[in-house]
Amino acid sequence: MIRKFDGKTLLVATHNKGKLEEVAHLLEPYGVKVVGAGEMNLPEPEETEDTFVGNARIKAHAAAKATGLPALSDDSGLSIDALDGAPGVYTADWAETGNGRDFMIAMTRAHDELMAKNAPEPWTAQFRSTLVLAWPDGHDEVFEGVAPGTLTWPIRGKDGFGYDPMFIPEGHTVTFAEMDRWEKNKISHRGLAVAKFVAGCFG
Repeated sequence: MIRKFDGKTLLVATHNKGKLEEVAHLLEPYGVKVVGAGEMNLPEPEETEDTFVGNARIKAHAAAKATGLPALSDDSGLSIDALDGAPGVYTADWAETGNGRDFMIAMTRAHDELMAKNAPEPWTAQFRSTLVLAWPDGHDEVFEGVAPGTLTWPIRGKDGFGYDPMFIPEGHTVTFAEMDRWEKNKISHRGLAVAKFVAGCFG
């Protein structure tokens, strides 16, 4: 039996403004106040697991324990089939410059590695999102969303964030970065995971 969320405030354990805005928008109809880890001055815990669910659990439980609030964490990334699922849990690490993140560098690396392997097109890939809702007593619930698609080069579009400009979701001809962000939310990996979270914890 999935534990229900019955609070008025949900802490989202992220310092990523784009993620926070997406989750807040998706939960708007439920009258839940969403606050981010940055607003609560929480540190970012070290992500030491090699799975999305493992890292999401680290972030959610750390935030719940520190604040006494239920905390929702997302760990997500891009899995490219021809690269054996890479970058996967290292999706953000590919963008690290030592002075912040630059996803143009990450997208270029993905393209360069596909070319180096002579990977035939279409370059199939999936965006994956794992949400963990953790309570201060240590209980948690897990929800996963997967958005399949293909990669394109050169990149297209100015909206979205991360690898959105190179990802065309299945059944569409435009990249995530060419879509209205709220339209993207309806079909994105995070949107699908949040829909499962809502059905399980609010339904």
